[in-house]
Amino acid sequence: MQKITDTHIHLYAEQFEPDLDQLIEKAVTSGVECFFMPNIDSTSIESMLNLEKKFPENCFPMMGLHPCSVKDNWRDEMKIVEDWLSKRKFFAVGEMGIDLYWDKTFIEEQKIVFKRQAELANQYKLPIVIHTRDSFEVAIQLLKEIKKEEPFGIFHCFTGNVQEAKQVTDMGFLLGIGGVVTFKNGGLDKTLEQINLKDVVLETDAPYLAPAPFRGKRNEPVYILKVAERISEVKNVPVEEVIRITTENSKRVFGV
Repeated sequence: MQKITDTHIHLYAEQFEPDLDQLIEKAVTSGVECFFMPNIDSTSIESMLNLEKKFPENCFPMMGLHPCSVKDNWRDEMKIVEDWLSKRKFFAVGEMGIDLYWDKTFIEEQKIVFKRQAELANQYKLPIVIHTRDSFEVAIQLLKEIKKEEPFGIFHCFTGNVQEAKQVTDMGFLLGIGGVVTFKNGGLDKTLEQINLKDVVLETDAPYLAPAPFRGKRNEPVYILKVAERISEVKNVPVEEVIRITTENSKRVFGV
């Protein structure tokens, strides 16, 4: 059985508390063996690291500050991120980025935090995992100012057009493709037709963004198979090939 990597999943989310062990067991039995967990802020660190301790062969933590958690206390939150990165291994700096969908109050602070996290990733030679909601051009501009060094990272939950995809891949980044590719009128399938699989990794973003036919419900780890199947249809290649290539891509970026 091909091993599948989920490059972005919030396994520590409270939505998973009732049946997490069963969900992980079901996914692993189905070939989904590696889960990369993005951090949100100081409130998610303990539960994330507990999962790594419980499932050391499967769960791999990142360290970062999500843009939606950039508030008045952003300096304190960034100090916590910096402290953790200095004292143990993480597999990426993330989830970081810019979010202009929910709240634009702290846009300037989000930019400062974005740059600082990219600098930390360069310092520790880690990839970055970037959240861009209504903020693609802002993130691209910030990356031009920072000059992210290898390993580059992933544009998580990519939903853009071909031109945007090319901007991402030209900078050395991979495209994180999740449940949106299964949405009937999402348009991502048209973009994917013109994207090379060597530039793609799979993700669920579970418990969010469940693929069709589960859209609107809790996303689950095993549902990444639906993403792989849809990409297989769009690219007209066997699903095993989609899994093989995207898993190799994830190994290249995360070193696992």
